[in-house]
Amino acid sequence: MATFNLIKGDITTMHVDAIVNAANTSLRGGGGVDGAIHRAAGPKLDEACRKLNGCPTGEAKVTLGFNLPAKYVIHTPGPVWHGGHNNESQLLKNSYVNSLKRAVENHCQTVAFPSISTGVYDFPLNQAAKIAIDAIESFNAELVATMVCFDSGTYSAYENELTERK
Repeated sequence: MATFNLIKGDITTMHVDAIVNAANTSLRGGGGVDGAIHRAAGPKLDEACRKLNGCPTGEAKVTLGFNLPAKYVIHTPGPVWHGGHNNESQLLKNSYVNSLKRAVENHCQTVAFPSISTGVYDFPLNQAAKIAIDAIESFNAELVATMVCFDSGTYSAYENELTERK
C-alpha cells in the first residue's frame, strides 16, 4: 500500500522521483500550480508537453522534470467542478490513480501531489481531500506519496480528513 504524507510547501522544490502537475487538458501550462511547475522546469517542459498532444481529464502523462529537483513530472488534468453531476468525483479519483500508475511504470518510489482541481477548477476542498487520501492510501504499490499543500486552508482540509480517520 502507498504511504500518505502531508506537508505545507512548494511542490516545485520537492526532492522526489516525480511531482504531479494539476495540468489543463492541453498540457501547455496555465495558472496556479501548473504555471509554477512550468516556470520552475524551464522552457524544455513546454516543448516536451507539446509532443504529448494533450491529455484527457483523469488520465496522466509523463515528462522529464528538466530544471526541477524531481526527475519526472506527471501531468494530470483534474475535473472542473460543475456541481457534482458530471462524474467529477470519479474523474478526480482517476487523476490520482493514473498518476500513481505512471509513477510505478517509471520506477518512482516517491511522488509529490498538489491538491488537484481545488484551485480555479473549484472542486470542494473537503470532498477532494477525502478522494485524494482514499485513492492514494488504497493504491497497491510500495511508494511514498506526499500531498504538498500550498496554503494553510488546503493543509487544514487534508489534516482534518486524516484526523477523522483515526
